Amino acid sequence: MLERLDELEKEYEQVLRELSDPATLSDQSKLKEVSKRHKDLEAIVQTYRNYKTALGDLEVGRAMYEEADPQEREMLRSEIEFSDSEVKKLEEELKVLLLPKDPNEGRNVIIEIRGAEGGEEANLFAKTLFSMYSRYAEHMGWKLEVLNIDPSERGGFNEVTFLIKGQGAWTRMKHEAGPHRVQRVPLTESQGRIHTSSATVTVLPEAEEIDVNLDPNDLKIDVYRSTGPGGQSVNTTDSAVRITHIPTGIVVAMQDQKSQIQNRAKALQVLRSRLLKAEQDRQASELSEQRRSQVGGGGRSEKIRTYNYKDSRVTDHRIGLTLHRLEKVLEGDLDEISDALLADERARQLQARQEDEN
Repeated sequence: MLERLDELEKEYEQVLRELSDPATLSDQSKLKEVSKRHKDLEAIVQTYRNYKTALGDLEVGRAMYEEADPQEREMLRSEIEFSDSEVKKLEEELKVLLLPKDPNEGRNVIIEIRGAEGGEEANLFAKTLFSMYSRYAEHMGWKLEVLNIDPSERGGFNEVTFLIKGQGAWTRMKHEAGPHRVQRVPLTESQGRIHTSSATVTVLPEAEEIDVNLDPNDLKIDVYRSTGPGGQSVNTTDSAVRITHIPTGIVVAMQDQKSQIQNRAKALQVLRSRLLKAEQDRQASELSEQRRSQVGGGGRSEKIRTYNYKDSRVTDHRIGLTLHRLEKVLEGDLDEISDALLADERARQLQARQEDEN
């Protein structure tokens, strides 16, 4: 580990030199690339330097302890214990910082929520999830932009697609992907019986144009009139857009914007993100498995999280976390769940690294 850290420190010094080089400053593409690498390395190198300082203090303290008289040793012992604990703490921080970086870290996210099993109650739950994420985005200081809404007949969402921009958006939101299950008494239930329904959440890294090269010949673009719940026309012009990516069969439809140009731009934005995610999954040889882990079939037996209204309970089944404060969670208080999922991810990565080393 120390050899690797020495190499990164040398690379960091080289990056600093490049950042002050006029040739880098005059090349925006190069400047962006070098600046990103500087950001990636800064925390690791600073922590490594703090580690070396603490390690030096520990070695000096131990050497002084050997030569000190009994009265001085008592004072030095506490300093040695402090330096030793600092070294161990920084070692653990470095292990985490050296874990492989998520290739999508720092990206914005596009989220798609669809009602799955449960009819109109599933669509109403999809709208509840959208409200929860909207409030969480506000809490985190993120910007949320609705790309498309397909409303259902009774005020829910058949589907809603939105973009979240902000620091940590991908890191926090990627764990929300998958089937979400709700257990509650629907508004349409006259007997007061609890029903189980589900909605699926798909989380995509926002792709830039340079990430995905779209060949116009690979696209089939259809335009039609926007429709509202129940199929009634809400637009007298052909502003809605449906784009089919012929090689993959991926279809994206947008009708929420006022003009065909706007809907086309939003549809291409979502299409790029879907293609980027599919390519990343393919490279990792996990495409079918990862799609199942995110969306599954939307069935009630497949779920990553359950929201039980009767007991005010939220359970994340992946980590066995149960909270009895459903109302707060639905108001966007997702920090405890998100923190626990991130901690679990880091723990599994560290365990995998230790197994590889052994």
